Amino acid sequence: MTVHNLYIFARDGTCLHYSEWHRRKQAGIPKEEEFKLMFGMLFSLRSFVAKMSPTDMRDGFLCFHTSKYRLHYYETATGLRLALSTDLGVASRPRRPAPHIYSNLFVELVVKNPLCGPRAPVQSELFRGRLDAFVRSLPFFSARAG
Repeated sequence: MTVHNLYIFARDGTCLHYSEWHRRKQAGIPKEEEFKLMFGMLFSLRSFVAKMSPTDMRDGFLCFHTSKYRLHYYETATGLRLALSTDLGVASRPRRPAPHIYSNLFVELVVKNPLCGPRAPVQSELFRGRLDAFVRSLPFFSARAG
């Protein structure tokens, strides 16, 4: 089991942060294009799920999977969107790392940091380092994946 990558998007679709760990295949397009495609897919999927659900979708969608990976999705009340891509061995609702990344790392190290501008890409090395340490500490992160 492993973690492939993490995207953090602002409400307007700007990619504020991107990290990757065990990504086996690159998209073959510039990162900016990849970010636009990922945000567009998340936006469309969220809208589709809300329209097609037979019940009230308070939480929206939390996860989806293909035959190759599982994407865990978390949206905050402020519209920040986190997408964590893992392999299929990771449960569809793992210990919920995205809320932890948001509240304990992003809010504490980016939002509360006066040197980090709102809706600007994250430049904080402290955030990057703590995020990397947190993801590597997850029970489903495998150092031997690859």
